[in-house]
Amino acid sequence: MVKNMKKAYKLIYIFIISSIIGYFIELIWTWLTKRIFVNHSAVVIGPFNFAYGICAVVLTLLLEKYKDESYLKIFILSFVGGSILEYIMSLGMEVVLGFTAWDYSNRFLNINGRICLLYSIFWGLLGILWIKILYPKIDEILNKFSKKAYKIVANCLVIFLVFDIVLTVGAVSRAHDADKGIKPRNGYERFLDNTFNSKYLKNMYNNNWE
Repeated sequence: MVKNMKKAYKLIYIFIISSIIGYFIELIWTWLTKRIFVNHSAVVIGPFNFAYGICAVVLTLLLEKYKDESYLKIFILSFVGGSILEYIMSLGMEVVLGFTAWDYSNRFLNINGRICLLYSIFWGLLGILWIKILYPKIDEILNKFSKKAYKIVANCLVIFLVFDIVLTVGAVSRAHDADKGIKPRNGYERFLDNTFNSKYLKNMYNNNWE
């Protein structure tokens, strides 16, 4: 039980650290390729790109016990596992949030525009980079924290993210209503209209810029 809890806390940290790093990777990449700053956070408060966080957690669970195996084996596992994950995330975001975060329809060997050969290869390479280089370094750093601080910080971060996710879901729901011409019914909805409105959310979730 204790061992499982320790692993759960570690995955929380991996998720959050990777989400933050992923946010800045997307921010820099968008600026370099399109000369525009886009907020690719999955939630309305804070720099958290959950796609990267989920990716890191899945790769950890998938590859941790194979970290000493051959590069080819790790590549194949990451290629398949990452492609499945990306397809599920794309579909889930479209169904739940109503936005299309990426579209590979013009890419060679794509499936419904959600995954394609090129990025599946990237998944394979990313798996090698993660489990052979990045994960061991992060694990080493996390092991230096005291047990008490380790748990307290992790619990606080989880509480904050739950609040952030609930606020984001409310903002998305309200933005859809506002786009339909439905007036705000209370102060909370007016707050959402003035802060996390449709324009703000589309900048986060939609890659089809004019």
